[in-house]
Amino acid sequence: MTEPRVDEERPTGEEMLARVQAEQPGGRGRLRVYLGMAPGVGKTYRMLEEAHRRHDRGTDVVVGFVETYGRRNTAALLDGLEIVPRARIEYRGVVVEEMDTQAVIDRRPTVALVDELAHTNVPGSVREKRWQDIDLILDAGIHVVSTCNVQHVESLADAVETILGVPVRERVPDAVVRAADEIELVDMSPHALRQRMRHGNVYPPDRAAIALERFFTEPNLTALRDLSLRFVAGQVDEQLEDIVSERGLRRLPAVSERVLVVLDGRRACRRAVRRAASLSGAMHALLIAAAVETPSVGMSHDRRQDLQENVDYAVDLGAEIVRLEAPDLVTGLLEIARSRRVAHVVLVQESRSVIDRLFRHSVADRLLQQLPGVEVHLVAAEQPEATNPQRSTTR
Repeated sequence: MTEPRVDEERPTGEEMLARVQAEQPGGRGRLRVYLGMAPGVGKTYRMLEEAHRRHDRGTDVVVGFVETYGRRNTAALLDGLEIVPRARIEYRGVVVEEMDTQAVIDRRPTVALVDELAHTNVPGSVREKRWQDIDLILDAGIHVVSTCNVQHVESLADAVETILGVPVRERVPDAVVRAADEIELVDMSPHALRQRMRHGNVYPPDRAAIALERFFTEPNLTALRDLSLRFVAGQVDEQLEDIVSERGLRRLPAVSERVLVVLDGRRACRRAVRRAASLSGAMHALLIAAAVETPSVGMSHDRRQDLQENVDYAVDLGAEIVRLEAPDLVTGLLEIARSRRVAHVVLVQESRSVIDRLFRHSVADRLLQQLPGVEVHLVAAEQPEATNPQRSTTR
């Protein structure tokens, strides 16, 4: 004879944690973000599925704000979940509904669902951005599950503008996204997403046709997907680095693959950046672009402008920029490579004379000598215009 189960009446671990946080001033909730490459990949759907799983386990879950955009399958998942009434704000003669942040806090659930992390609240709201509302809910000790598209992450927004050719108006600071306790990528192949759009599962038919033709082409979606994968890989990498640091493990190889590209003012630098971006994309690795300033090398205004253009180009391809002052280029690169534990270095080949090659090691040689286990990739420099015949024969 089996004894009756009593565990169903017991609070879940999350509920117990929420109660402890509620009793302790300053206890903060956890933030979980579903990140996607574009609208329609299923972020809100996945968030609602998680809510039902938690609800079925006995967790106190409420809907703070969920936007279904008329998608029937998504709307159907709201059934059975408690929805906190929204605030109604009049703006220019139109009543707009926004999340009632204080009502969510007063309800004190264990978990609140709050869609669209980067959303801008209607003028007249207490706070300008939804992520600020979420921050207040977290401060109240309530866990939050939210969603975000990669295009809205501040550091990636310019790259997305370059890819899609349209401005990204709503942005969320990187620090807000990276501070999330968990980020889960909702992935989908570009072909599958385009099929969803064609079938009317994302936009109405007239809007879907325009979106497919102008913005969400397969190459564009592939680039957005790559940005998403790289961002999440970088987030995981940072968490692993924290673990390594906490345990005092200093002399370790890269926890995960990282690619470092060396920036300068040469035209060939862009080919090095493209090569590094391709390499990091193939490995889903973090891309770091280094601009090292040295006192021995003077830089004219035009040269600085050329460097800045290459820096902007690297940003557009999803690179994290690291600027450093160092006695010389190699010293600076060694410091960056070791501190960031890079596995690959990409740089433009130096233009060197025969005598220079005989008596001085190249930058690539010195990096290989002092960074065992790191791969160095050389991109050929473009041939300069031969304005001086004697000079051209030495190359």
